[in-house]
Amino acid sequence: MLTHEPSVIVLLTDFGLQDPYVGIMKGVISSIAPHAPIIDLTHGITSQDIRHGAIVLASSYRWFPRGAVFLSVVDPGVGTARQAILLETSSGFFIAPDNGLLTPILEEADIRSCHAITNPDMMLPDLSATFHGRDLFAPAAAHIASGTAPAKAGPQIKPDTCKKLLFPVNSENRQEGEWYGEILYTDIYGNLVTSFPNNLPRNDKGSWLLGTGRSGDIELRRTYGDVTPGEPVAYRGSAGYLELAIRNGSAAAVFQARSGDRVILQGPR
Repeated sequence: MLTHEPSVIVLLTDFGLQDPYVGIMKGVISSIAPHAPIIDLTHGITSQDIRHGAIVLASSYRWFPRGAVFLSVVDPGVGTARQAILLETSSGFFIAPDNGLLTPILEEADIRSCHAITNPDMMLPDLSATFHGRDLFAPAAAHIASGTAPAKAGPQIKPDTCKKLLFPVNSENRQEGEWYGEILYTDIYGNLVTSFPNNLPRNDKGSWLLGTGRSGDIELRRTYGDVTPGEPVAYRGSAGYLELAIRNGSAAAVFQARSGDRVILQGPR
């Protein structure tokens, strides 16, 4: 009889859905915590793009129940000396390789404890060198969701020793009234998610303009329907960043843009 109502487990990976990796991870979780709900946040993170995974996780975790277990695997260093870590926060638990994937969580969440996952009882018996999602991360998430104390995972470590990624810092050209940022990632529709946050000041002096080197200056609007099909539009995206899109089309294809390309924001004049 269960003495603990299992927490929801939220999966984020770059595994895609063509291969059996995601299904196998779910099988391991269900073998250990058969009553734990499992939610697929996404398995479409760009392959081995740790920054993409970190940004998506950071913009998503607030929408889940308190106490959720976030299992994130974007792990080009699998099998190397990088640690597996467990963060306990006021929002929930975060399990991931220590490769920068949890950078925003480390910087903005209320961290209660941080542990390296080393306890063999939290893993499958035979730890492979290439599929820690199955053998290490999935079992650890299942145990935590079932009520195992984080301290059982392994030794406590200082959060500031965990690896952090360098994220783009938007720069300002005060003389020209411009800010320079970059494209963080492209979503499935070809919309370009930029590094500029949504919280722009509102005023009556004119419109904010956003653009890439190939797009020209695009006026900030409320939503896609404010322009005609095939026309570019800039808007405040649901992930918390300004975005560029082509209504009923792909801004990434039309502007030949990709992650890391520069974008320019111009203030009202």
